[in-house]
Amino acid sequence: MTTDSLAFAADHNHQHCIDQALTLARQICRERRQRLTPIRELVLKLIWQSHQPLGAYELLPALAEAGFNSAPPTVYRALEFLQQQGLVHRIASLNAFVGCPHPEHPHQGSFLICRHCGSTSELDSASIHAVLEQSAAALGFKVEQETVEVTGLCPNCQRQEHLHG
Repeated sequence: MTTDSLAFAADHNHQHCIDQALTLARQICRERRQRLTPIRELVLKLIWQSHQPLGAYELLPALAEAGFNSAPPTVYRALEFLQQQGLVHRIASLNAFVGCPHPEHPHQGSFLICRHCGSTSELDSASIHAVLEQSAAALGFKVEQETVEVTGLCPNCQRQEHLHG
């Protein structure tokens, strides 16, 4: 089961995701005594505008348009902060970032990535994590970090492929 399976719904309301992510981010930062600066908040909002992973360079034009320093180090610092707080995940295969629907619960990332439209949905990965830990332990391997990325076709793209197929 996905934690944000509605991301693949054709009539998905991204504004709801943005509002929810910003509210949660403000709360988490307040509780942790961390500063959610205007640029960090904007980067988080931009990432949540769709469920498609965004790279740092894709964020730069919007930062410049909003009047912020649009140098790459600026966006990378904001992304690093958001990642440290668990507000975004990095999709290594795409060198891009997606919002985390449950940043209040630290966890490893497992993702379904549509190879056609780029939409990404995070999975509830507790059982995946357990199997990986068990398999690694059987080989004497200690897992330090894990990210599972599964590529395929989302329901919308499957329908499109079937219709035009």
